[in-house]
Amino acid sequence: MKSKHKNIFFIFGITILVIMASQLDYAQVREGISHAGYWFVAVLALWAALYVINAYTWYLIIRSTGDTKNIKFGWLYRITISGFALNYATPGGLLGGEPYKIMALSPKIGTERASSTVILFAMTHIFSHFWFWLLSAILFIFVHSVNMALGIILAATIVFSLAGIMFFVKGYKKGLAVKAMNICRHIPGIKNKAAKFIEKNKDSLAEIDSQIAALHNQSKTTFVTAVMSELVCRILSALEIYFIVRILTPDITYVDSILILAFTSLFANLLFFLPLQLGGREGGFLLSGSGLAIPTPTTIFVALIVRLRELIWTAIGLLLIKIKD
Repeated sequence: MKSKHKNIFFIFGITILVIMASQLDYAQVREGISHAGYWFVAVLALWAALYVINAYTWYLIIRSTGDTKNIKFGWLYRITISGFALNYATPGGLLGGEPYKIMALSPKIGTERASSTVILFAMTHIFSHFWFWLLSAILFIFVHSVNMALGIILAATIVFSLAGIMFFVKGYKKGLAVKAMNICRHIPGIKNKAAKFIEKNKDSLAEIDSQIAALHNQSKTTFVTAVMSELVCRILSALEIYFIVRILTPDITYVDSILILAFTSLFANLLFFLPLQLGGREGGFLLSGSGLAIPTPTTIFVALIVRLRELIWTAIGLLLIKIKD
């Protein structure tokens, strides 16, 4: 990737990060880190491991589409962290990290293959979220009593998750690149540009879709492994909540941590248009915590530590952009 492009991504991400960091109450931050102690270091280390799983999933997808001799796993791990950092800092999520990853990977395997593997990874990452939300809603029913209000919420979550799973299964079979661009043709403000882009790149988009469909239709083992890898990553990431809540109270199980993460991430992702999901994640913690009878001060503390972890890893990811390939 050219240096000027790296600088654009870096400056954009740092600008958003500074804006987000300026919203913090630093007295509360110091108190939170002091109270968390070595558990805060454990949370940061946990995410270093989780990003390894993300990079492994992406590597599997790249390998399924062709040769990987030009791609070192350490390099891919770095690009994965930077991609997530840009996604955290970008309103709309995928608008920052995915273009960066495509531009970084294109010189090694070509633009079309890079685009298809990045889209496939993004699809797999989101697809695993729908499975995580579905399984968590079912798990809640088995481990907690359910009243009318909770029953409605859980039913809505199950229906929403199943709809998302069905949508992505169709996308895997036929590809999503052309479909996504056709949707853009109906969005005011960009529909004319989208129409021109489709006309100019229709062959490339069709090739990307054929490669997306190939993973699902020809590489079943890779497809299942990639989805399971991301789903395991979602489940392991609940350790973050478990570590933090245990600082304040021993009265939490790992299952409850999974449930808190599931419904917090669902609520936050419904507000995907906010950079760093500002406010959405905190609101999700409060709602899911209250549903499991966890005291409000505890959920506020969890939200603070998670927000700090996100900011630190976002800063790390942005700094990694500046490393020469």
